[in-house]
Amino acid sequence: MFASDHAGAALVTGASRGIGRVIARRLAQAGVAVAINYRQSRVEAEALVAEIEGGGTRAVALQADVSRPEQATDLFRRAEAELGAIDIVMNNAGITRDRLLIQMSEDDWDATWSTNLGGPRAIARIALSAMCGRRRGRLINIGSVVGSFGNSGQANYAASKSGLLGLTRQLAIACAASGVTVNCVVPGYIMTDATAGLSELQREQWLRMIPMRRYATAEEVAEVALFLAGPGATYVTGQCIAVDGGLLAAAGAGLAS
Repeated sequence: MFASDHAGAALVTGASRGIGRVIARRLAQAGVAVAINYRQSRVEAEALVAEIEGGGTRAVALQADVSRPEQATDLFRRAEAELGAIDIVMNNAGITRDRLLIQMSEDDWDATWSTNLGGPRAIARIALSAMCGRRRGRLINIGSVVGSFGNSGQANYAASKSGLLGLTRQLAIACAASGVTVNCVVPGYIMTDATAGLSELQREQWLRMIPMRRYATAEEVAEVALFLAGPGATYVTGQCIAVDGGLLAAAGAGLAS
Protein backbone atom coordinates (compact mmCIF):
# COMPACT_ATOMS: atom_id res chain seq x y z
CA MET A 1 0.00 0.00 0.00
CA PHE A 2 2.80 2.38 0.79
CA ALA A 3 3.99 2.54 -2.81
CA SER A 4 0.55 3.22 -4.25
CA ASP A 5 -0.57 6.64 -5.43
CA HIS A 6 -3.80 5.89 -3.58
CA ALA A 7 -2.26 4.80 -0.29
CA GLY A 8 -4.20 7.44 1.59
CA ALA A 9 -3.33 8.23 5.20
CA ALA A 10 -3.34 6.50 8.57
CA LEU A 11 -5.12 6.97 11.88
CA VAL A 12 -3.38 5.66 14.99
CA THR A 13 -5.34 5.77 18.24
CA GLY A 14 -3.49 6.22 21.52
CA ALA A 15 -0.46 7.40 19.54
CA SER A 16 1.06 9.92 21.93
CA ARG A 17 3.03 7.28 23.86
CA GLY A 18 4.20 3.67 23.87
CA ILE A 19 3.52 1.30 20.98
CA GLY A 20 1.17 3.74 19.25
CA ARG A 21 3.85 6.43 19.15
CA VAL A 22 6.36 4.08 17.55
CA ILE A 23 3.78 2.85 15.01
CA ALA A 24 2.91 6.42 14.03
CA ARG A 25 6.59 7.29 13.63
CA ARG A 26 7.25 4.22 11.47
CA LEU A 27 4.24 4.92 9.24
CA ALA A 28 5.52 8.45 8.71
CA GLN A 29 8.97 7.13 7.86
CA ALA A 30 7.27 5.02 5.18
CA GLY A 31 5.77 8.20 3.74
CA VAL A 32 2.26 7.82 5.13
CA ALA A 33 0.47 10.90 6.50
CA VAL A 34 -0.61 10.19 10.07
CA ALA A 35 -3.45 11.33 12.32
CA ILE A 36 -2.16 11.00 15.89
CA ASN A 37 -4.98 10.46 18.35
CA TYR A 38 -4.55 11.22 22.04
CA ARG A 39 -6.90 11.45 25.01
CA GLN A 40 -4.94 13.54 27.51
CA SER A 41 -1.29 13.74 26.39
CA ARG A 42 -1.55 16.80 24.14
CA VAL A 43 2.06 17.93 24.63
CA GLU A 44 3.46 14.52 23.68
CA ALA A 45 1.14 14.26 20.66
CA GLU A 46 2.05 17.69 19.37
CA ALA A 47 5.76 16.96 19.85
CA LEU A 48 5.36 13.84 17.70
CA VAL A 49 3.56 15.86 15.02
CA ALA A 50 6.45 18.35 14.97
CA GLU A 51 8.95 15.51 14.69
CA ILE A 52 7.09 13.86 11.81
CA GLU A 53 6.52 17.07 9.90
CA GLY A 54 10.17 17.95 10.43
CA GLY A 55 10.94 14.81 8.45
CA GLY A 56 8.72 15.92 5.58
CA THR A 57 5.55 13.91 6.22
CA ARG A 58 2.14 15.36 7.03
CA ALA A 59 0.76 14.74 10.52
CA VAL A 60 -1.99 16.07 12.74
CA ALA A 61 -2.82 15.61 16.43
CA LEU A 62 -6.48 14.89 17.20
CA GLN A 63 -7.91 14.70 20.71
CA ALA A 64 -10.66 12.16 21.32
CA ASP A 65 -11.71 9.68 23.98
CA VAL A 66 -12.35 6.53 21.94
CA SER A 67 -14.30 4.97 24.80
CA ARG A 68 -17.12 7.33 23.79
CA PRO A 69 -18.66 6.07 20.52
CA GLU A 70 -19.61 9.52 19.29
CA GLN A 71 -16.05 10.78 19.82
CA ALA A 72 -14.56 7.72 18.12
CA THR A 73 -16.81 8.21 15.09
CA ASP A 74 -16.04 11.92 14.94
CA LEU A 75 -12.31 11.18 15.24
CA PHE A 76 -12.32 9.22 11.99
CA ARG A 77 -14.29 11.94 10.20
CA ARG A 78 -11.90 14.63 11.45
CA ALA A 79 -8.90 12.58 10.35
CA GLU A 80 -10.31 12.28 6.83
CA ALA A 81 -11.15 15.99 6.77
CA GLU A 82 -7.54 16.80 7.67
CA LEU A 83 -5.62 14.21 5.64
CA GLY A 84 -7.96 12.78 3.01
CA ALA A 85 -8.89 9.12 2.71
CA ILE A 86 -7.82 7.08 5.73
CA ASP A 87 -6.76 3.72 4.34
CA ILE A 88 -4.88 2.46 7.41
CA VAL A 89 -6.36 2.35 10.91
CA MET A 90 -4.35 1.19 13.91
CA ASN A 91 -6.64 0.60 16.89
CA ASN A 92 -4.01 0.91 19.59
CA ALA A 93 -5.61 2.89 22.45
CA GLY A 94 -6.06 0.86 25.61
CA ILE A 95 -6.12 1.13 29.38
CA THR A 96 -5.77 -1.09 32.43
CA ARG A 97 -7.70 -0.90 35.70
CA ASP A 98 -6.23 -3.85 37.60
CA ARG A 99 -7.98 -5.36 40.62
CA LEU A 100 -9.31 -8.73 41.66
CA LEU A 101 -12.81 -9.15 40.25
CA ILE A 102 -14.39 -9.19 43.70
CA GLN A 103 -12.82 -5.77 44.39
CA MET A 104 -13.38 -4.30 40.94
CA SER A 105 -15.85 -1.44 40.62
CA GLU A 106 -18.35 -1.13 37.81
CA ASP A 107 -16.39 1.89 36.60
CA ASP A 108 -13.16 -0.14 36.47
CA TRP A 109 -14.90 -2.74 34.32
CA ASP A 110 -16.80 -0.34 32.08
CA ALA A 111 -13.89 2.02 31.44
CA THR A 112 -11.59 -0.82 30.40
CA TRP A 113 -14.20 -2.54 28.28
CA SER A 114 -15.38 0.62 26.52
CA THR A 115 -11.83 1.74 25.69
CA ASN A 116 -10.21 -1.57 24.74
CA LEU A 117 -13.13 -3.10 22.84
CA GLY A 118 -15.79 -0.42 22.45
CA GLY A 119 -13.32 2.03 20.89
CA PRO A 120 -12.10 -0.37 18.20
CA ARG A 121 -15.69 -1.39 17.47
CA ALA A 122 -16.86 2.19 17.02
CA ILE A 123 -13.93 3.17 14.83
CA ALA A 124 -14.15 -0.04 12.80
CA ARG A 125 -17.82 0.59 12.13
CA ILE A 126 -17.20 3.91 10.36
CA ALA A 127 -13.74 3.13 8.97
CA LEU A 128 -14.68 -0.17 7.36
CA SER A 129 -17.77 1.37 5.81
CA ALA A 130 -15.52 3.90 4.05
CA MET A 131 -12.82 1.37 3.20
CA CYS A 132 -15.20 -1.22 1.78
CA GLY A 133 -16.84 1.48 -0.33
CA ARG A 134 -13.42 2.34 -1.78
CA ARG A 135 -12.47 -1.37 -1.92
CA ARG A 136 -9.15 -0.79 -0.21
CA GLY A 137 -7.92 -0.48 3.35
CA ARG A 138 -6.20 -2.07 6.32
CA LEU A 139 -7.50 -2.21 9.88
CA ILE A 140 -5.05 -3.45 12.50
CA ASN A 141 -6.05 -3.97 16.12
CA ILE A 142 -3.47 -4.11 18.89
CA GLY A 143 -4.34 -6.86 21.33
CA SER A 144 -2.51 -8.63 24.15
CA VAL A 145 -1.46 -12.16 25.07
CA VAL A 146 -3.55 -11.64 28.20
CA GLY A 147 -6.60 -11.96 25.94
CA SER A 148 -5.61 -15.58 25.31
CA PHE A 149 -4.68 -16.87 28.76
CA GLY A 150 -5.64 -14.19 31.30
CA ASN A 151 -3.65 -12.67 34.12
CA SER A 152 -4.21 -12.19 37.83
CA GLY A 153 -6.19 -9.06 38.63
CA GLN A 154 -6.99 -8.36 34.98
CA ALA A 155 -10.41 -9.90 34.39
CA ASN A 156 -11.63 -6.70 32.74
CA TYR A 157 -8.52 -6.28 30.57
CA ALA A 158 -8.38 -9.97 29.60
CA ALA A 159 -12.06 -10.03 28.66
CA SER A 160 -11.75 -6.90 26.52
CA LYS A 161 -8.65 -8.16 24.70
CA SER A 162 -10.19 -11.59 24.20
CA GLY A 163 -13.21 -9.90 22.65
CA LEU A 164 -10.90 -7.97 20.35
CA LEU A 165 -9.57 -11.24 18.92
CA GLY A 166 -13.10 -12.37 18.08
CA LEU A 167 -14.03 -8.98 16.65
CA THR A 168 -10.94 -9.05 14.42
CA ARG A 169 -11.79 -12.41 12.92
CA GLN A 170 -15.46 -11.61 12.36
CA LEU A 171 -14.72 -8.26 10.69
CA ALA A 172 -12.12 -9.91 8.47
CA ILE A 173 -14.73 -12.34 7.17
CA ALA A 174 -17.25 -9.56 6.58
CA CYS A 175 -14.80 -7.37 4.65
CA ALA A 176 -12.80 -9.94 2.69
CA ALA A 177 -14.81 -9.70 -0.53
CA SER A 178 -14.09 -5.96 -0.66
CA GLY A 179 -10.33 -6.48 -0.50
CA VAL A 180 -10.12 -4.85 2.92
CA THR A 181 -8.01 -6.71 5.48
CA VAL A 182 -8.51 -6.85 9.25
CA ASN A 183 -5.82 -8.29 11.52
CA CYS A 184 -4.60 -8.12 15.10
CA VAL A 185 -1.09 -7.77 16.48
CA VAL A 186 -0.80 -9.47 19.88
CA PRO A 187 2.13 -8.17 21.93
CA GLY A 188 3.53 -10.17 24.78
CA TYR A 189 5.27 -8.56 27.71
CA ILE A 190 6.68 -5.19 26.63
CA MET A 191 8.18 -2.33 28.60
CA THR A 192 5.92 0.70 28.15
CA ASP A 193 4.33 3.32 30.40
CA ALA A 194 1.48 0.87 30.96
CA THR A 195 3.78 -1.76 32.50
CA ALA A 196 6.34 0.49 34.20
CA GLY A 197 4.47 0.27 37.51
CA LEU A 198 4.99 -3.47 37.93
CA SER A 199 7.25 -4.62 40.74
CA GLU A 200 10.64 -6.21 40.10
CA LEU A 201 9.21 -9.53 41.30
CA GLN A 202 6.37 -9.33 38.76
CA ARG A 203 8.81 -8.53 35.97
CA GLU A 204 11.00 -11.49 36.92
CA GLN A 205 7.99 -13.80 36.97
CA TRP A 206 7.01 -12.76 33.45
CA LEU A 207 10.58 -13.11 32.22
CA ARG A 208 10.75 -16.72 33.41
CA MET A 209 7.64 -17.49 31.32
CA ILE A 210 9.08 -16.13 28.05
CA PRO A 211 11.13 -18.73 26.10
CA MET A 212 13.32 -16.01 24.54
CA ARG A 213 14.08 -14.73 28.08
CA ARG A 214 13.68 -11.06 27.22
CA TYR A 215 10.90 -8.54 26.82
CA ALA A 216 9.64 -7.25 23.47
CA THR A 217 10.34 -3.73 22.28
CA ALA A 218 7.76 -1.34 20.92
CA GLU A 219 9.75 -1.29 17.69
CA GLU A 220 9.36 -5.06 17.26
CA VAL A 221 5.59 -4.79 17.68
CA ALA A 222 5.45 -1.83 15.30
CA GLU A 223 7.31 -3.73 12.57
CA VAL A 224 4.63 -6.43 12.50
CA ALA A 225 1.89 -3.79 12.42
CA LEU A 226 3.69 -2.07 9.52
CA PHE A 227 3.92 -5.36 7.65
CA LEU A 228 0.17 -5.87 7.96
CA ALA A 229 -0.40 -2.34 6.62
CA GLY A 230 2.10 -2.72 3.79
CA PRO A 231 2.32 -4.23 0.30
CA GLY A 232 3.35 -7.69 1.48
CA ALA A 233 0.12 -8.39 3.37
CA THR A 234 -2.55 -8.08 0.67
CA TYR A 235 -3.70 -11.69 1.25
CA VAL A 236 -3.35 -11.73 5.04
CA THR A 237 -6.62 -11.23 6.90
CA GLY A 238 -8.33 -12.51 10.02
CA GLN A 239 -4.98 -13.24 11.67
CA CYS A 240 -3.96 -12.59 15.27
CA ILE A 241 -0.17 -12.51 15.20
CA ALA A 242 1.66 -12.78 18.51
CA VAL A 243 4.88 -10.84 19.07
CA ASP A 244 5.69 -12.50 22.36
CA GLY A 245 9.01 -14.34 22.28
CA GLY A 246 7.21 -17.70 22.32
CA LEU A 247 5.07 -16.98 25.39
CA LEU A 248 1.78 -18.26 23.93
CA ALA A 249 3.47 -21.33 22.46
CA ALA A 250 4.96 -22.15 25.85
CA ALA A 251 1.61 -21.61 27.58
CA GLY A 252 -0.06 -23.94 25.10
CA ALA A 253 2.56 -26.59 25.76
CA GLY A 254 2.23 -26.15 29.52
CA LEU A 255 5.78 -24.81 29.78
CA ALA A 256 5.03 -21.25 30.93
CA SER A 257 5.32 -21.31 34.70
